[in-house]
Amino acid sequence: MKTTPPAQAEHQRTHVADRFDAWRQTRTTRTEPIPQYLWEPAIALTAISPIARVATRLRVSGGELKSAARPITPHSPRPPQPPWALWK
Repeated sequence: MKTTPPAQAEHQRTHVADRFDAWRQTRTTRTEPIPQYLWEPAIALTAISPIARVATRLRVSGGELKSAARPITPHSPRPPQPPWALWK
């Protein structure tokens, strides 16, 4: 985590939180997923602030924020099953 003056970090969290709030006001349904353009600055904030503080300020769960921060990797193919695994 980089050292950023607390006032500057709070200003950045507030700016991103305002963007989240604006999106919440304009979304069409409550179940609409948070768009990627909002996740990107939220993830960037975790480099200067603890995940819990960022998640609380943005009103998202820490788990959601951690999941969004994970790089997307393609699924590797499953290893072949031994023949006896198919017997039932």
